[in-house]
Amino acid sequence: MLTVVPTPIGNLGDFTPRAIEAIENADFVLAEDTRTTGSLLRLKGIEARLKAFHAHNEHKVLDEVIATMGTGASACLCSDAGTPGISDPGFLLVRACIAAGVEVVCLPGPTAFVPALVVSGLPCDRFVFEGFLPHKKGRQTRLIALAQERRTTVLYESPHRMLRLLGELVAHCGPNRRVSVSREISKKFEETQRDSAEALLSYFEAHPPKGEFVVVVEGIQD
Repeated sequence: MLTVVPTPIGNLGDFTPRAIEAIENADFVLAEDTRTTGSLLRLKGIEARLKAFHAHNEHKVLDEVIATMGTGASACLCSDAGTPGISDPGFLLVRACIAAGVEVVCLPGPTAFVPALVVSGLPCDRFVFEGFLPHKKGRQTRLIALAQERRTTVLYESPHRMLRLLGELVAHCGPNRRVSVSREISKKFEETQRDSAEALLSYFEAHPPKGEFVVVVEGIQD
């Protein structure tokens, strides 16, 4: 069995007893970064057999992992923070497990885009999650589609590309499109700024972006 285990995106109190129990009972743990996951487990007094599983090796080790679970071994999958598979490695493994008849369970738990969407004040009954936009090829196409999207759109962005993204939102969606920007969710310096795309661009030009960001963009209005 494969158990997909969300890990804290900041506050260690978000590491649930059920997640800890699953890791303690697993035969091995697949970790995006064994150092990061190892540090988290040591803080919780958990000993586990860790195996690296990340974007650079998942194709290479996938067959081995599936074969091991096929013998009846149980595994947990952890990313550095949040829920595996959401802008993190995990999809290929889940798909391969299902194809091989290996049971897959995903525990509920931390992920950054849900709290950012809820506190944005923008409609969240229907929304589009885009994750990280392509850095180069295909980026303009996605931005053009985003500008015409009627549903709220949720994006992830790194601090060194935030100004570029906000400038692109001004250019494609117009300066008055409402945007909410959340950073460092569940951490000490958690912050959400809500305003027009143009006003937020000015704000972050004056306050250099720091931390990991979730950007929530209002859908086009009639």
